[in-house]
Amino acid sequence: MSVTENELLSPVIIGSLELPNRVVMAPLTRTRAPQHQPNALMAKYYAQRASTGLLVTECTMVREGTSSFGDDPGIYSAQQIEGWKLTTEAVHQAGGRIFMQIWHAGRAAHPLLNDGKEAVAPSAIAIDDVTHTPEGKKPYTVPRALTVEEIKEIVASFRQAAVNAKEAGFDGVEIHGANGYLIDQFLRESANQRTDQYGGSFENRSRFLREIIEAVTDVLGSERVGLRLSPLNSFNSMKESDPIAWTAYLSDMLNKYNLAYLHLMRADFFGLQEADVVPIAREHYQGHLMVNMGYTPQEANQVIKNKQADSVAFGTGILANPDFVERVKQGAEFNEPDQTTFYTPGEEGYTDYPFMKDVS
Repeated sequence: MSVTENELLSPVIIGSLELPNRVVMAPLTRTRAPQHQPNALMAKYYAQRASTGLLVTECTMVREGTSSFGDDPGIYSAQQIEGWKLTTEAVHQAGGRIFMQIWHAGRAAHPLLNDGKEAVAPSAIAIDDVTHTPEGKKPYTVPRALTVEEIKEIVASFRQAAVNAKEAGFDGVEIHGANGYLIDQFLRESANQRTDQYGGSFENRSRFLREIIEAVTDVLGSERVGLRLSPLNSFNSMKESDPIAWTAYLSDMLNKYNLAYLHLMRADFFGLQEADVVPIAREHYQGHLMVNMGYTPQEANQVIKNKQADSVAFGTGILANPDFVERVKQGAEFNEPDQTTFYTPGEEGYTDYPFMKDVS
């Protein structure tokens, strides 16, 4: 396949950004931020991958006491803003573009990772699983159901996160509405059993998301805001009885916001729920559709060529290949990702994956 035939490598406009290609680096938790502080090592990691059309950071905490992984970064303090400036400056100097994924873990935030702070969620329903804590693997705790006033406070935290991300130099933000974290907990019925204005109907369960979108776009403008959804993913004990109808509803609902993109995960990590949600989103969503989960470069090119999506996000492929775009362009072999170093500290398995020029 020649470069001219490869639609994946063709330029595209996302919101107000001109991208040189349609390859996106999916958000990937890497736990290289001790005390939730972004740092120079993270800046090196992202800058190495700046030839990617758009980089999206790992999930970043909008407020203190909401960690799900231990060394996940935050964007709620002046020190964190300064730390993230290292990344945005390095990426921009390398010619790249970068969005920050902003996030609240909800019931996935274990007290042992948050100085004993109680987890919160739309309803008092625990994740049916264990998680890694400083005291070893422990079951998730039963969260406390949020009050309406607390919901408003969290919306305000997302707004402030957008302000802080802008100050840190990011080109935009991606709202994390996927994978069983707080926004997704409100969206899907398995975690949301509320009977007030935030529960029950599709309209009510999406209210929290709508309020966050409105708060964040008010700060940045809609053209600098993306959204990630996972209508099928059962990770963190999530389920929806009719994911097709839910995808159609959300896709229609999102049209009025004129977002930079909708980032849709097409599958379930565990294969428990199966449905073809990408065509539903394509049919109902009028904006830029970004798709993710298990695409090869060849499949991604065909998807874009057939106008089934507008860009494709890759995860471990870019994790292990900082020059992923150049490898696609040349039809070169890819480095294999080392799963044993995905969440370990330091440079190993993080910034030491070789570029083609280093092994030629």
